[in-house]
Amino acid sequence: MRFSSLLLRMFYLIFFVRLLTILIVSPLAFAVQMKDDPNGFEGIPWGAALSESETFREVDTGGRQKTFELKSVPLTLGSVNVESMRFVTVDDKFARVIVRYHGKVAHDQMLEFLQSRYGPLDRTPGQIAIGPARFHAWQGFETEVTLRYETRNDQGIIFFESQTLRSTILEGSLLTAP
Repeated sequence: MRFSSLLLRMFYLIFFVRLLTILIVSPLAFAVQMKDDPNGFEGIPWGAALSESETFREVDTGGRQKTFELKSVPLTLGSVNVESMRFVTVDDKFARVIVRYHGKVAHDQMLEFLQSRYGPLDRTPGQIAIGPARFHAWQGFETEVTLRYETRNDQGIIFFESQTLRSTILEGSLLTAP
């Protein structure tokens, strides 16, 4: 009886060590390393004050967060037409862009554009390219780009985020939530 108790404890110890290792390593393995970190989006550096620019109009405000859109249309990213492009600031510092697009053709063009800009995708664990939801990510020192594509409704969403301001985005969301 004592031997089986020792075996059970060893099993749990090994199980928890492996689980902890997976939890620590998984986020690091999720994204492809970016070939060139832009430290911003399309020439706008992270931390910039968008409210001072004539290019944007404010569309939403909630506590510490403000959301802006471009005044000019049509909206494109690379050569891909997109449905929306929202620029988020927290404490008046540019922190995130959310881009939405629709359609398989647009998705294929978007993947090609993002790979040409940030680097080719590989078979890194976490790069999910099959199933109803597809995830791809590129990570740099200052910027992270995450793409999610829903195959059922052909909807894509891309997050361009400042690594430095990511925690501020979360704090701003939590403090303004009802």
